[in-house]
Amino acid sequence: MELDVLDRALIQALQIDGRAPFRRVAEVLGVSDQTVARRYARLRSVQALRVIGASDPVLLGEDQWMVRARCAPDAAPEIADALARRPDTSWVSLTSGGTEITCSLRAPDTAAAGDLLLGRLPRTPRILDVSAQQVLHVFYGGAREPYAKVGPLAAEQVAALSVAVPPPGEPPTLDDLDRRILRLLRVDGRAPVEDVARACGTSASTVRRRLADLRAGGVLYLDVDVAPAVHDQPMRTMLHLTVLPRHLDEVGRALAAHPEVPFAAATTGRTNVYASIASAGPAAFYRYLTTTVAELPGVTEVESAPVIRTVKAADTVYAAR
Repeated sequence: MELDVLDRALIQALQIDGRAPFRRVAEVLGVSDQTVARRYARLRSVQALRVIGASDPVLLGEDQWMVRARCAPDAAPEIADALARRPDTSWVSLTSGGTEITCSLRAPDTAAAGDLLLGRLPRTPRILDVSAQQVLHVFYGGAREPYAKVGPLAAEQVAALSVAVPPPGEPPTLDDLDRRILRLLRVDGRAPVEDVARACGTSASTVRRRLADLRAGGVLYLDVDVAPAVHDQPMRTMLHLTVLPRHLDEVGRALAAHPEVPFAAATTGRTNVYASIASAGPAAFYRYLTTTVAELPGVTEVESAPVIRTVKAADTVYAAR
């Protein structure tokens, strides 16, 4: 699917505020409400775009792990598809020529993560090796940091869309209503307030208030899932760095500022920094690696693996093409 400048501007606008009314987006983009609504509906209908309500695992007391499973080549796609169907996984990818699966795993505690990492995966036929690194600190990505670094919007348009985003506040104590709202928004992050209120058996004003509190507290953020085929920077590469501890925070903050980086975190394990890199192609990634990454201090080892197929992104499972 070919996207034009207006499509890309709409995607970037939703990355800034996933629940921005079409009226406000239209004003910023200089088009009509109906045009924005039609473009959004078209992008959704062809599965090029989804807005998903996601939750910050840190504030929910959950552990986050980066899991890598090396498989026999003929088994990797089937195992990746099985992992993608699990509700506790996200960002499932086939890398390293299709022989390795990388995924993000969320678990309520280390014991729950161990059930998959130590019990189920190693016993799965055709899995040759499993490694897992716990996420210690996220430098960029997730709550309050949408990946809106790349797009056609001018700085003043970004500022205009950012005005209505709830300012940071204290994380609320979740009750059953909050949890129901979060579950509904995981299906559709732009679900109308009235529909959410009806499903929860409460008033629209209560839902609006809860949504503002959940977003301000960082418990709820809007994740815009864009299909890999329509990305401005279609090549995705997993980058694993070994960094001297005294330079760890400096390197992480530097990666967070790079336009190529939608996610960067410090992890446990032999490599202690993970970053997802978006680039236009192999030549662009090579330039990034040999210039920007090469200048980072304290990096002693670099490992990179291109994504061959995105199996699951956020909560969206992609069929093989």
